[in-house]
Amino acid sequence: MTAADTQAVEAKAPAEGGANVPGPRPPEPSKSGGKGRPGRGKNGLLPYLLILPAIVAIAAVYAYPLARTVIMSFQDMGRRELWTGESPPWVGLEQFTNILGDSEFWSVTGRTVLFMTVCVTLTMGLGLLIALLMQRLSTWVRLTLTVALIAAWSMPLLVASSVFRWLADSDYGLLNTLIAKVAGEDFLGHNWFLNPWQGFAVIICLVVWGAIPFAVITLYAALTQVPKELEEAAQLDGASAFSVYRFVTWPVIKPIFIMVTTLSVIWDFNVFGQIWLLRGNKPEPEYETLGLYSFSKAFESTSFSQGTAIALITVVLLSGVAVYYLRQLIKTGEVE
Repeated sequence: MTAADTQAVEAKAPAEGGANVPGPRPPEPSKSGGKGRPGRGKNGLLPYLLILPAIVAIAAVYAYPLARTVIMSFQDMGRRELWTGESPPWVGLEQFTNILGDSEFWSVTGRTVLFMTVCVTLTMGLGLLIALLMQRLSTWVRLTLTVALIAAWSMPLLVASSVFRWLADSDYGLLNTLIAKVAGEDFLGHNWFLNPWQGFAVIICLVVWGAIPFAVITLYAALTQVPKELEEAAQLDGASAFSVYRFVTWPVIKPIFIMVTTLSVIWDFNVFGQIWLLRGNKPEPEYETLGLYSFSKAFESTSFSQGTAIALITVVLLSGVAVYYLRQLIKTGEVE
């Protein structure tokens, strides 16, 4: 037997005899018998105690007003009950039946849906185009554009509405002055708000102008997460630019696009300040959307319960959008 064989036998003997052998040890059995998850015990309630202040704040800001709104919609609160503090009489579903049976409500709802659809389509279309363009700009141009978008986004609504009201002014508006150079001097003095279609065009420009910065910045951030090697591989395989976008870029940015679209639907469905300010704090009935319609019913007609009922119907309509958004998140694996 050689010296090498002797050393091998001596190294093997302790292992067979049960001596300590270097290497990982088998896990020891849990003292709790393997039941339950680690970390559960006295501190199990600690996460809930930490979020309790936030829950209380949300309940105070959202839950209580919502509960009061629901209760008021089943009552008949007028000016007398508001000032005297008397309990308004209960009328059940009378407010909802009166609203849903009113043809004016359905006219306003159709106008609101059309207005929202145009605003969201323009916002998301232009926002996606600008975000794609930003990928091909130089660094300093992209930085300048980003600063301009943030400046437009941070502009107060009152200031932005005043600027657009001046642009569309019938006597001194820049829009009439520029069009008059092409169409003739007869266009000077044109009132854009006499025709609701033209007036809503100005309002849509204001809404889209204020919403595009958020859409552009968010979509550009999503585009930066698209793997460049996948796009290059698709181009090497002969895919066209549209095919690369459809099969490589779009699946990556789709969840963000759906999120921004959902938020835009909710925001544009509830547009109030832009119309209110552009129409001099007294919009005509032709310019009423659901938000303005609810306001006019509550404060101009002093039917507060009817106004709250319209607001609840608006919430129900928007809940459908929220449900669709959650279903899309579940399909894409964002929510387990």
